[in-house]
Amino acid sequence: MSLHVAAGFLPQATSIAVEAGKLLLPFFERRIGFEYKGDVDLVTEADRASEQLIVARLRAAWPDHDIVGEEGTRDSHGGAFRWYVDPLDGTTNFAHGYPVFCVSMGLECEGQLVAGIIYDPTRDELFACAKGSGATLNGRPIHVSKTTTLSESILGTGFPSFKRHKNPNIHFYHQLTLRSHGIRRAGSAALDLANVAAGRYDGFWEFNLNPWDTTAGVLLVREAGGIVTRFDGSPFDIDSRETLASNALIHQELLQNFKEIFAGRGLEVLPSVTGYTRR
Repeated sequence: MSLHVAAGFLPQATSIAVEAGKLLLPFFERRIGFEYKGDVDLVTEADRASEQLIVARLRAAWPDHDIVGEEGTRDSHGGAFRWYVDPLDGTTNFAHGYPVFCVSMGLECEGQLVAGIIYDPTRDELFACAKGSGATLNGRPIHVSKTTTLSESILGTGFPSFKRHKNPNIHFYHQLTLRSHGIRRAGSAALDLANVAAGRYDGFWEFNLNPWDTTAGVLLVREAGGIVTRFDGSPFDIDSRETLASNALIHQELLQNFKEIFAGRGLEVLPSVTGYTRR
């Protein structure tokens, strides 16, 4: 695909993402109710309304494109292009009135990520990228950070909304928070990846994300000069369940730490709670 074709999707797609984001704000301000779709995973009226708007606009603009949405849209025509849509990434934040959430839209063509848009309506920040054309924030080019060591890095991560006891990430959080300058857990994987692209984070990792969580953000990181792999350094693809993104400069150090943590080597032990109480 030519660079011109990839970039050609952005003007209309960014307009759709911004419209969906602005639709979310009145729901957010009203503190609408929510329901559970899993043990803890939330669905809101706003999720559904945003997805309906995005799907309608995408169908009108590109009727031959496939669409996969988090809230259940599976619109397949067997074409070369497929949109992955998260109409509200950060639903738990949104439902509890915490203003960290976004709209995420990523476009894939025959297995390659070709365009991505992430819109944060509370900060009015629009991240956009097209394959080979770089990444922007509100129209200005963005680049990953220049931090060269893990010890000086700030990282982001996330935890699942449900069955957290079956997820090993707390062990990685514990070890990496001691080996870095700090870990942030904001509750929106799409925005976490956008923050790596913008140089606000030096790296990010998470287990078991879905394509609608990652497609836009992964391309943003790549186009901003970063790298995204699985935890063992193998190539990331759309169906990867492991996401490790960084500014590229600290990536090998992160991979070595993941290798050691998975192997159980050199682990820092948690302090004793009872010992702390006695002291």
